[in-house]
Parts: sequence; structure tokens; C-alpha cells
Amino acid sequence: MKDCIFCKIVRNEIPSYTIYEDDVVKAFLDISQGTPGHTLVIPKKHIANIFEYDPELAAAVFSRIPKIARAIKASNPEIKGMNIVNNNGQIAYQSVFHSHFHLVPRYTTHDDFAMIFKDNSNKYTPDDLKKIQTTIMAHIGD
Repeated sequence: MKDCIFCKIVRNEIPSYTIYEDDVVKAFLDISQGTPGHTLVIPKKHIANIFEYDPELAAAVFSRIPKIARAIKASNPEIKGMNIVNNNGQIAYQSVFHSHFHLVPRYTTHDDFAMIFKDNSNKYTPDDLKKIQTTIMAHIGD
């Protein structure tokens, strides 16, 4: 894509702090540095989001993430964990519409990064959950 900022980074038209690159992915520091070492992993092929991956590209991209994550963790003994985040669609906070995975090193519980998973379990009966389950399973083959 001509105007995609991540495609421009892949083509080296925009500088980046690349930490890993091969024929499938490019991993570079997120300019925002949510925490030190915050890295983006992108497929070099332009696809907008997770819904556009085929099994081969998914396997190729996802298989590289652990190696990159281990390198980030090994780079700083203060890193205690890591969030791996993939936002898909504007409503899910995707701001660049070229698929990317955030690898966010975690140092402490107070390192200025948070994810909130609200517990809504009291809003769903077993029948409600069964209906959701059945509906999703009907589309697994699609």
C-alpha cells in the first residue's frame, strides 16, 4: 500500500529502530515506547488485520514472535513479563491499519501500562454462554 506508514517502514522510506527483520516480518521499536523496549512486529505483506491472515502467513508471522519476545526480555534483567497485544479494527483501538503485534515489556505493576478485563460473568447464564458457543462454532469452518 502506497500510503501505509508501516509499508513505508518496510520499504525503508521512513526510518525505524529495527530490532529484527527477515523475508516475512519486520520488528521495530514503537515510537511511543509505552514501556522501554515496546516493539511492533508486522508482516511485510500488507494486510489490514487478523481477519485477513491465511494459515500460512499466520504461521510464518506468529512463529517469529517468541524469538523476538525472548530477545527483548533478555535485553533487560528488569523485564518481568510481557503483554502481546493485537488490536483489530478502530473500535478495538487499531490506529494503523496494517496488522501489527505490540510486544510490551512489563517491569512492575506501576509501569504506566494497563489492560482491564471486566468480569461480566454475572450477566450470563449457562444458556447464554451455550448460545454464544454454538453460534461461534457454526462459523469455525468459514
